[in-house]
Amino acid sequence: MTDLESRLARLTAPDLKPPVFPAADVAYTLHDTPIGTMLLAVADGRVVASSFGDEETMTNRLAKAVSPRVLRLPRALDDVRRQLDEYLSGRRHEFELEVDLALATPFQRLVLTDLPSYTSYGRTTTYGAVAGDIDRPKAARAVGTALGANPVCVVLPCHRVIGANGALTGYAGGLDAKRFLLNLEAKN
Repeated sequence: MTDLESRLARLTAPDLKPPVFPAADVAYTLHDTPIGTMLLAVADGRVVASSFGDEETMTNRLAKAVSPRVLRLPRALDDVRRQLDEYLSGRRHEFELEVDLALATPFQRLVLTDLPSYTSYGRTTTYGAVAGDIDRPKAARAVGTALGANPVCVVLPCHRVIGANGALTGYAGGLDAKRFLLNLEAKN
């Protein structure tokens, strides 16, 4: 048997299995919703992005902040997509997902960590009230900026925060998306 034949025989041995690559450190998918296409991403089973940002920008942010291994793996996000779809159809009022704020700044983490407790499904609060809740009563604008860059939109309900006069102000998905979410919650 020649050297080449010997190497080929080893490659085709019955007990030789194809390589198995480990799962990505970050799995993501694009998901079409009634409020627009969202990029959803998980790392270690926790949601790290539920965003309206464009794919290249978001995957670059994920690669820098979480792991350079960011792969489009829709099946890894089946539960996230299912819960989001249930919420957007009015069949779910709370998410049962773990969130990781790896893409958030320290101030955003301060604002976003307790966001679900500031208000509940179908109710709103104001930027000023959130600022007061985090012991920064003069930081309403900074709260607005932090919420405007929420990397986990909808799952962390920044759409429930409105202006002191009741006006709908900025939202990453646009004011139509914010209006849709508030109307959905109001009728349910």
